[in-house]
Amino acid sequence: MKLQFAIDTLTTEKALELAAAAAAHVDILELGTPLIKSEGLSAITALKAAHPDKVVFADLKTMDAGELEADIAFDAGADLVTVLGSADDSTIAGAVKSAKARGKGVVVDLIGVADKPARAKQVIALGAEFVEMHAGLDEQAQAGYSLDSLLRDGEASGVPFSVAGGVNAGSIAAVRASGARVAVAGGAIYGAPDVSAAAAALRAGLV
Repeated sequence: MKLQFAIDTLTTEKALELAAAAAAHVDILELGTPLIKSEGLSAITALKAAHPDKVVFADLKTMDAGELEADIAFDAGADLVTVLGSADDSTIAGAVKSAKARGKGVVVDLIGVADKPARAKQVIALGAEFVEMHAGLDEQAQAGYSLDSLLRDGEASGVPFSVAGGVNAGSIAAVRASGARVAVAGGAIYGAPDVSAAAAALRAGLV
């Protein structure tokens, strides 16, 4: 299983600092949606230039113009981009078309999708690399939230999936046991006093 670092900051400078601290322990560097909105495509280019050996994941959360948005992100240096699972099939197919032309990949983010297993099967059939079983920060902040529902949905889907929604040292073993392809950690790494040590601890939980 791979470890993805979701870098949810607002400046390229801070993103590069965090990436440098964690890079030795992670496989995928994700530019969070707020970062891309704040800094633009140049943040993607800067992160890829600094870490050419890492998979750079641009969390666009595309809802329309799938091929166009994928084109510009891939051309800026991204290896993977996200399209929302609630988008029209044609939007997902357009992003996949762009990815195939460039040897890149599309991840479909199922945030807000009620029946995640069913939609996961549909979007993999459209050519997505894998799906992301995702609960956003707002959902995680609600009373009674549990990562367990994402793990159950991932297992039930029967397709390649990642998990994002509060992955930390305490839950990484359960994520591994679920069969996830990728564990996505954000605050558990960038919010730690020692970013490198936090990433290393999560990496240790994958084996």
